Amino acid sequence: MSEDILIRKDGRAGRITLNRPKALNALTYDMCMAIDAALKDWASDDDVALLVIDGAGDKAFCAGGDIAEMYATGTAGDYSYGRQFWRDEYRMNAQLFEFPKPVVSFLQGFTMGGGVGVGCHGSHRIVGETSKIAMPECGIGLLPDVGGTLLLARAPGRIGEYLGTTGDRMDAGDAIFAGFADYFIPEVDWDALKTDLCQTGDWEAVDRAARPAPAARLAEWQPLIDDYFGGETLGDIWRGLPAEDDWPEPIRHAMKLMDRNAPLAMAAAVECVHRARIRDDMRTALRQEYRFTHRSMAQGDFLEGIRAAIIDKDRSPKWAHADWRAVPGGDVHAMTGPLGPDELTFDDERNGA
Repeated sequence: MSEDILIRKDGRAGRITLNRPKALNALTYDMCMAIDAALKDWASDDDVALLVIDGAGDKAFCAGGDIAEMYATGTAGDYSYGRQFWRDEYRMNAQLFEFPKPVVSFLQGFTMGGGVGVGCHGSHRIVGETSKIAMPECGIGLLPDVGGTLLLARAPGRIGEYLGTTGDRMDAGDAIFAGFADYFIPEVDWDALKTDLCQTGDWEAVDRAARPAPAARLAEWQPLIDDYFGGETLGDIWRGLPAEDDWPEPIRHAMKLMDRNAPLAMAAAVECVHRARIRDDMRTALRQEYRFTHRSMAQGDFLEGIRAAIIDKDRSPKWAHADWRAVPGGDVHAMTGPLGPDELTFDDERNGA
């Protein structure tokens, strides 16, 4: 097993620790596969009463996926590595969501992108004083994935459309309000709680340790967000706004964030959140997300987004669409339509179960 991830049994618990603190515990392909294998082993292991998932260091639970290899292979015209990464990662995400035992995750610092797919699909999602959770994929030309569109679809009102298109960061109170976390527990108490969970296998220890959730900024903003993010398409959201001089602060903040992001990705995010709200099913959401990510290097803005943010770091991406206010519907459907034989499948489906 790689030192990048520590997987072991500890008393009554199966333990998964993301162990790349210098890289903010960013997920590699091998880490995803190690989690996948552990979930398969522990689902029917009577010695494992629950799972405990955490990250090393104090800066991040997991700040996303390790995308350097995707960029290297994609710019060489080889899209197979990225597609395999996403395909197998999404299968792991589904396993976590469907895991038959309690899953307790400790989300300190940054939990973003791929980290949401590991930390936010469990039954007992714990945040603390330093927690910052976000789905910022539109900033690099992707849409919120790893099952994120389902979490966004389940958020109150139109909070999902807001978070998906802006990539805005949630603190502990916001994350609990939006449905990305369940419990606020002061971080000074986390080590003792982990010890208790491992020794006893009693997940109700989480309930006993919980404290009242902090106030949520998004709860205060929700009436305005519901008013202005209720459009059927991204363009409808723009057309429903008042004149710029009349923008309230939450909308002014949203527009600043959206102007940085890839127009096509935001338009697809709105579409896919709406689809996930219609059919409340994790596998369906992951299939829909995979349609976009499968195409994101060959047809979308992903490689340009990575270049601008990670490689050249010039923060000046040249998106395929100059303005997010007028992305043609046909371009969205070209990224989100069925993939035919390339559609995402899951292990039990492929095995004929």
